[in-house]
Amino acid sequence: MGFQADLEKLLGLKNISYKYNLSKEELFHEAIKNDKGRVKKDGPSNAQKAYPTKLGAKGPLVFYTDPECTGRRTKDTYAVAWPEVKDQLWFKADLNPYDPEKYQGLLKRVVEHLNSKKATLYVKDVFMGSDPDFAVPYRFVGEYASHAMFAHNMFPKNLEVKDADARRWTMLNVPSFFCEPARDGCRAEAAIVLDVKNKICLVAGRADYCGVVKKSIFTIGNFLLPLDGRLSMHCSANVGAKGDAAILFGLSGTGKTTLSADASRRLIGDDETIWSDNGLCNLEDGCYAKLINLDKDAEPVIAQALSKPGTIIENVPPLPGKRMEDCHPDELDLNDASIAENTRFSYPLDANPNVMPNGQGPHPQTIVLLTADAFGVLPPISILEPKDVMYHFVSGFTARVAGTEVGITEPTPTFSACFGGPFMAHKPNVYAKLLADKMSHHKARCVLLNTGWSGDPSKGAKRMSIKLTRTLLNAALNGELDGVATETHPILNLKMPKSCPGVADPAMLNPKNAWADKTAYDAQAIKLRDMFRQNFKNKGFAAFGIEERI
Repeated sequence: MGFQADLEKLLGLKNISYKYNLSKEELFHEAIKNDKGRVKKDGPSNAQKAYPTKLGAKGPLVFYTDPECTGRRTKDTYAVAWPEVKDQLWFKADLNPYDPEKYQGLLKRVVEHLNSKKATLYVKDVFMGSDPDFAVPYRFVGEYASHAMFAHNMFPKNLEVKDADARRWTMLNVPSFFCEPARDGCRAEAAIVLDVKNKICLVAGRADYCGVVKKSIFTIGNFLLPLDGRLSMHCSANVGAKGDAAILFGLSGTGKTTLSADASRRLIGDDETIWSDNGLCNLEDGCYAKLINLDKDAEPVIAQALSKPGTIIENVPPLPGKRMEDCHPDELDLNDASIAENTRFSYPLDANPNVMPNGQGPHPQTIVLLTADAFGVLPPISILEPKDVMYHFVSGFTARVAGTEVGITEPTPTFSACFGGPFMAHKPNVYAKLLADKMSHHKARCVLLNTGWSGDPSKGAKRMSIKLTRTLLNAALNGELDGVATETHPILNLKMPKSCPGVADPAMLNPKNAWADKTAYDAQAIKLRDMFRQNFKNKGFAAFGIEERI
């Protein structure tokens, strides 16, 4: 078979048994039978990793990650600092430089490890991007059938693209290998290493969180696509009945997935989208949704997909006193965080009945920057000028209440450049300039939509209702805020509309009106303003040509 020769030439793999492009049902049974590893901190390294539910093959696969990898290992994610590419890469805390010589030694040892054990590897050929004009061939090669099944769920398949073999990226995913930091040049016993020069993504060690399979290649897309003037974005996107497309940027917990799932609009994708000269297209063919504390009534699409065959539930425990094999997926306690706060669910995009054909759509008319402000000071909605867009885009702000215990209300800020800083392989100005240029060319509007808290957090302020948020969002999408009278926030320099269709009390559009103590509001707003300024200074955005707006 041709792929075997390719893998021997690229990686040096020999004496390997391959299971190539198995169906999802075949991978389901393979995962339950063969995926072995650690699932408890003090547990054995050969424990069962994947289980069926009561529905068997007619239901989801339940997969358990290593307890040290219930999310991405950001400190253990690297890019090889080859001399010819290192100046193009944005090295930072969650994308560290890897010494080329150390990397070559590590890759050789991983391959020798597989060859010596005569490993069985699962291979799945998919694509990054649904537009054949520029979709990147992506070959997953790994020890776990669960990961191959995840790749099948999450990425487009069976596209006809030019020069597929020459352009293909390969992930070698080997949880059974353990890195030695002193020898291998990494920080821990696991490393995720992106090799831009040779089109390889190496995952060595206990880094078996399914999100690694998609976020690593997304980081690669964020390097490749902007080189050709295509903007890769961490955002959701949908299209209205009039063919009006919108993109929604936002960090986890801001409502990116929830707000894009609108019965009156067709979904392009909920997480990773590309804006090219052809319009918008989904990087993926699936969704990877958070399950913790899921409200099944508010998220009916996800709730219905829980019981569908071929989907993957990650790190949700069985019901107390029961084996997972005896649990119906609809009965699982989605509030149970005893294994991980970051419980997840992978399902095909077509589980949503209202999607755009081939995950593609027109150029967007509306750009939405989502934030969930727990300080209680940002306006519910702000209208952004082009320079504001670039500033708030590279800032990537959101904030959460620090804890759930009574009395703990001090907000915790997060700034993530381009609303996906860890995955941005270029410096943020590259993406900001592409966004500004495309918005200008296609005359797109932009708003900053706050899905967070209204009022004084120390006085029990509540989060803004989804009903209000949707009212504000719909007004923006319909162009009903274009040209509306505004007032400028005196501290945060944001343009706040004085009225909005569907909002009975326009006074609530100014966040200060939600505070009984106006002096306390000003103090909180100044505190947040200073955080923005400090982040701008710390990240060195001025040197990238970004204008400070707060």
